Amino acid sequence: MLPFLDHHQVMALTYAGAVQALRDALLAGLDVDADPARTVVPVPAGQLLLMPSSGARYTGVKLATVAHEGTPRIKGVYVLMDAATLTPLALLDGPALTTLRTPAVSALAVDLLAPTTPARLVVFGRGPQAHGHVTATRAVREVTGVTFLGRGDDPAPVAEADIVCCATTARTPLFPARLVRPGATVVAVGSHEPDARELPAELMRTVVVESVPTALREAGDVILAGTTDLIPLASVVRHEITVPDDRPRVFKSVGMAWEDLAVAAAVYEAQAS
Repeated sequence: MLPFLDHHQVMALTYAGAVQALRDALLAGLDVDADPARTVVPVPAGQLLLMPSSGARYTGVKLATVAHEGTPRIKGVYVLMDAATLTPLALLDGPALTTLRTPAVSALAVDLLAPTTPARLVVFGRGPQAHGHVTATRAVREVTGVTFLGRGDDPAPVAEADIVCCATTARTPLFPARLVRPGATVVAVGSHEPDARELPAELMRTVVVESVPTALREAGDVILAGTTDLIPLASVVRHEITVPDDRPRVFKSVGMAWEDLAVAAAVYEAQAS
């Protein structure tokens, strides 16, 4: 039988380990634009989401389900395979993998974009992803204070923040752009829908994204703002492009299959060692 790597085994990689796995994948020359588009299949009880990706050593696919009813709403598994033979190697807890990789992607962006000085962190959201972003940010920066804000809360604390993370289901901007300090870093991960956004258009002048084609297809923050100055995350990791520092630095993530593959492979290798 295939080994099943459960929540605890997936999370044992740690956010720091996941950040390193993502960085290594990009430094190795991974073509993130080679990922096929996320497939969403409606079914009577909700949706099936299929996210396949393939690399030099491993191939994998995440099968996630979003149910209309029941708790938790999001379930699923990840199938990791050998790239050369397509032999299945392991199954991983899908929600745990997402819980690990999403904040890790944000933390990689923060590590590239934010000053190395101690940071005050504001997080929009109160769920697992919001708390995961705090832990992941602490893996790459010293955090001197954390403020959690809900969608209906006064956004005034943003004015004092060095790093702002948005992990909500909001469909309209969470705060006005004028609150964000020029040296702050803003991360938004809450949506992969073209008609939903967490950030105001005025903030979206230059934006770092996982993939330009994917952002133009899925990132409502980018699409609704009409942003054209998009910088691939891989180009920043590889020091090919310098992000302007005369304005807030913004990273918009929609979540991509290559990220799941990189982290799933690192989890598998860590458990096999």
